[in-house]
Amino acid sequence: MTVEGALRGAAPHLLLDSLRTSLAHLYAATRADLLLVDYGFTALRPVEPVQAPAGMSHTPVDAGPAGRVLRTQQPYLFRDVGPTATVYLPVTVRGDRCGVLVVDLPADRSGPETTASLARVAETLGHALRVADRHTDLYRRTRRTRALSVAGEMQWDTLPGRACSGPAFDLHAHWEPAYTSGGHLLDWSATERDLVIVVADGGGPGTPAALASTLALMAIRNARRAGLDLATQAGLTDQALYGQYRGRHPLSVLLLRIDLATGEAEVVDAGSPTLWRLRPAATERIELDRQLPLGMFEDTVYAPQSLRLLPGDRLVFVARGVGEPTAGGGDEAPDGPVARALADVSHREGADVPRAVVRALRGTGRAAPDAALVLCLDWRGHGTGTPDGNRHGGLGPAAPASP
Repeated sequence: MTVEGALRGAAPHLLLDSLRTSLAHLYAATRADLLLVDYGFTALRPVEPVQAPAGMSHTPVDAGPAGRVLRTQQPYLFRDVGPTATVYLPVTVRGDRCGVLVVDLPADRSGPETTASLARVAETLGHALRVADRHTDLYRRTRRTRALSVAGEMQWDTLPGRACSGPAFDLHAHWEPAYTSGGHLLDWSATERDLVIVVADGGGPGTPAALASTLALMAIRNARRAGLDLATQAGLTDQALYGQYRGRHPLSVLLLRIDLATGEAEVVDAGSPTLWRLRPAATERIELDRQLPLGMFEDTVYAPQSLRLLPGDRLVFVARGVGEPTAGGGDEAPDGPVARALADVSHREGADVPRAVVRALRGTGRAAPDAALVLCLDWRGHGTGTPDGNRHGGLGPAAPASP
């Protein structure tokens, strides 16, 4: 039986036991451990099924060969003097980094072909974990270094994850606090035609804000899945929030839809988080016409604006809590901390940007936000041209949709 077949037939909580049996049979592996990254993206923690052998200790994400593989997303074969080699393999699902698979096997059976084959096994394992997560708590328990608050549990169960990749784009997100909740809202959906992104400022800590954000997220998804346009999605979500809270829990939201073939986008800015564009020649905040936050007043009508992306563009969405960012002190502009953080990470891979920016913002002293969410979109596009100093995406009213 193939590894894929064995994983499909295994009980959800026994995936690792099934994998160990398959790897021993196919590769003569003497050990296999699965390390999952924790909710705070600080440690790799071993999955420990009921009958697991003595496993590995927790590993910091910024150290050791397992941390290196998580960061680089490249398999690593370690050979020392002796009969055994160790292979470290990224476990990733459509760009979302779940953890690292560590396999010991005979040194004389290790090599590039075996490493490549095991990398495919790790990819298959990642997809199996996503399915198993719906039927067991084992992997979610593994991912926590401490207890989650009820609001934090709600947030992790409703948000789509940390990353998503497609032929035209890479998306990566990070938010803190990870074990409680800042009331953040984050969502995306990709088809063969478009990519839709939703980001909202946190409504505050605790369960009430998490409930409001969850209601808004469900309303947006409901409208989107009904095939409604972006402005209507915003309007129906506004009605749902106002109907429930009568203006007591407004939510500042940015909705963006990108045509994957052309890079043309429409944006609805409902008092939203800030949006930044990074190009080789400049880093700039994209100024949008701000409209009322969702749920503030009854029957608000929202209008989209247009934005054009060029291949190589990087968009960074920064949600820092309720309202506009405040200055860090002295004569510094309110956006100064964000601009500095983005400048510091301008040459990093997209996967590293959100975490670095969140950590920078939460370490800025008196003005540091209690909660922050950053999403980074790297746009490759499909034949929409190349960025240069004379071509910048323009903003303006969006053209009416064709009937």
